[in-house]
Amino acid sequence: MKRYMYFIIVLILVIFTLNGCAQVNNINNNSLELNELNYDDIKDKLIRFHVIANSDTEEDQNLKLKVRDKVVEALSEKLKGVESLEEAEEILEDNIEYVNEIARQVITSNNYDYEVNTMLSYENFPNKVYGDYIFPQGNYEAYRVIIGSGQGQNWWCVMFPSLCFVDESKSDVNSTKLKEEIENIEPKEDKEENKVEKNTSDLNKEDNSTKNIKVKFKIVEVINDLFK
Repeated sequence: MKRYMYFIIVLILVIFTLNGCAQVNNINNNSLELNELNYDDIKDKLIRFHVIANSDTEEDQNLKLKVRDKVVEALSEKLKGVESLEEAEEILEDNIEYVNEIARQVITSNNYDYEVNTMLSYENFPNKVYGDYIFPQGNYEAYRVIIGSGQGQNWWCVMFPSLCFVDESKSDVNSTKLKEEIENIEPKEDKEENKVEKNTSDLNKEDNSTKNIKVKFKIVEVINDLFK
């Protein structure tokens, strides 16, 4: 009877794994329509913007989006007409406390008391889809607004060149404009010497392929137990 139950469990795990792999294959097939940007061509030409929620609860995620809306509105005005990466960096650095205050006002008005930390730094990020482009995994300069413990999912966009918007799906990205803007930016010299590599919560989020690999290993372990 025990062996029969093990067989049922293994069968369920196999079905689950095959279904998961099919979903991953479907995602990969859809990704064939995406254009992957060359990391070396873009890594020193842009500044990403990330708003990181306190947690993944519905309330904290909604609060994140409210903070995002106000900060994007304020910084879009500050960055209007800015054409050089160095000028954008200076403006963002100079407005860290301004951004913190905007975020605090939103948080307080929604009856929360989370702390806010805003910083401009280099961070490691996984592959990300933006419109019909894939930003390769790598080390990018990012302006990050971290709410509370910063353990929740983040929202992101390209802050410089100024392409931020408030569409969570990223479906409204003007891909032609994105490519042209990035190509026209002169890379900042000696950036490699100033990079501070850190891991973000994004790297702790498992993608579907990783999860399926773990399930496969689990199946192997169960099968091995059956024949011990």
